[in-house]
Amino acid sequence: MCLGIPGRILDLGEAPLHFGHVAFGEVVKEVSLALVPEARPGDYVIVHAGTALEVIDEAAAARTWEVLAQLDPPREETP
Repeated sequence: MCLGIPGRILDLGEAPLHFGHVAFGEVVKEVSLALVPEARPGDYVIVHAGTALEVIDEAAAARTWEVLAQLDPPREETP
C-alpha cells in the first residue's frame, strides 16, 4: 500500500522539467508535477515518492490531514 500526502503548490518550475515547490504544512519540498500538467500554484495535489499523482480540492486535502492527524497525534515534548 502506498501513502500519498496532500500538499499545496507554491510555484512551478520551468518546462520541460515540470517541477514545483509544494508545501506540506511548514515543510516545502521540490516535487515532480509531470503527471499533473494542469496543476497551478494554489492547487492541492496528492504526492507520493516526490511525484504529484493527482490534483484534489482543498476540502479533500483538509479531510486527509484530519485522518493523518488521528493516526499520529502530536506528541508533547518532554524536558
